[in-house]
Amino acid sequence: MRKLLVATVALAVSAGALAQSSTPAYQNNQSEARRQSAGNQGNAELFFMIERLQQEVRSLRGEVEEQRHQLDRLTRQSRERYIDLDQRLMELSEQQQQRGSGTGGSGSSTAAASSERPQPQTVSQEYRQPSAEERETYERIQTLIQQDKAYDEAIGELYEFINEYPEGDLTVNAYYWLGEVYLVKPQLEQAKQAFTIVATRFQDHRKAPDALYKLGVVHDRMGEKDQAERYMERVVNQYGASQAANLAKKYLGAG
Repeated sequence: MRKLLVATVALAVSAGALAQSSTPAYQNNQSEARRQSAGNQGNAELFFMIERLQQEVRSLRGEVEEQRHQLDRLTRQSRERYIDLDQRLMELSEQQQQRGSGTGGSGSSTAAASSERPQPQTVSQEYRQPSAEERETYERIQTLIQQDKAYDEAIGELYEFINEYPEGDLTVNAYYWLGEVYLVKPQLEQAKQAFTIVATRFQDHRKAPDALYKLGVVHDRMGEKDQAERYMERVVNQYGASQAANLAKKYLGAG
């Protein structure tokens, strides 16, 4: 009997110990599961945040591209309006010169009126001399044109040069080379407008004879032979001692 009682007590103690030893293992498994669940949730939230940020970046890139496109379009339109304004001024100047020269006529009264009417004259003006930075920029543009043949880039650089350094000696050159580049592309209407600015606004500049001659070339390529001849004759009459006048004479002689 005593042995049976001892055995019963020992069995009870063993069962209690087993129960105590199994409880922490179960609790540890639950804690590990909770940690894994929390980690998975954190990863999911982080992935969602990254995905949302990527979408926002893509959206911002699209807005930037759209704004860049609009800026390019506005810049191009402003350049076209700028050149168109100078073209209108040139046409107005030519109309005034034609009215000033009269229609011709043999009457003495017409001759007297013509002699009293002030004749248009080329007004000499002083051109601002370029700074070292301005000259360096101009030479870089010349490299784009002469060596790299990067005409589209050169056109943009020429417009920026004209805006950055207005009314200077090299500014007139920039207008002239704008016409040359457009002539090469060829964009004849734009070339005509650029050469017109030089030939009308800067008539006393060294580039004026060349610009006037190039206007004749442009009209010739546009199939406007009569207009081309008129420009060549103007080169000979206004700038007879220039190299452009020699070229104009060859054109007229060949015609």
